[in-house]
Amino acid sequence: MAQHVLERSQVLPITLERAWAFFSSPRNLARITPPEMGFVIHDSFDGREAYTGQRITYTVRPLFGIPMRWVTRIEDVKAPERFVDTQEKGPYKRWHHTHTFEPVSGGVLMRDRVEYELPLGILGELAHVLFVRKKLDGIFRFRERTLERIFAGGSEPS
Repeated sequence: MAQHVLERSQVLPITLERAWAFFSSPRNLARITPPEMGFVIHDSFDGREAYTGQRITYTVRPLFGIPMRWVTRIEDVKAPERFVDTQEKGPYKRWHHTHTFEPVSGGVLMRDRVEYELPLGILGELAHVLFVRKKLDGIFRFRERTLERIFAGGSEPS
């Protein structure tokens, strides 16, 4: 079926090193995910930044509060510029999320590119039109606002 693409970019008033430290830590995923998603990570981490082959298992509640197990794998890392995660198990037929970080005047340009496909053929495409795209847009809007608060003035609160 159809492949969909979601792209977002945001300039954060921080250094490339701070951006990498924040985004390469799976622990920060919950901080930038809307609370209604019920995001819970099931793995314990040793404090290492994202690395190729890393698996992250979590539960989300993407629709009607129904819990769903999602497993992603970090498939490519080029610190501090980029990492890519893909879905191994979850709600999508395909999920390929590229995160990039580039120093710019005033901070770091963070870009997200998500290529995704839905299961269930035409029913999945109907779901995309009716609510999936809107839900994803809302998640990324929440993330943008949250990152603005976290990094207001170029510093991360303790």
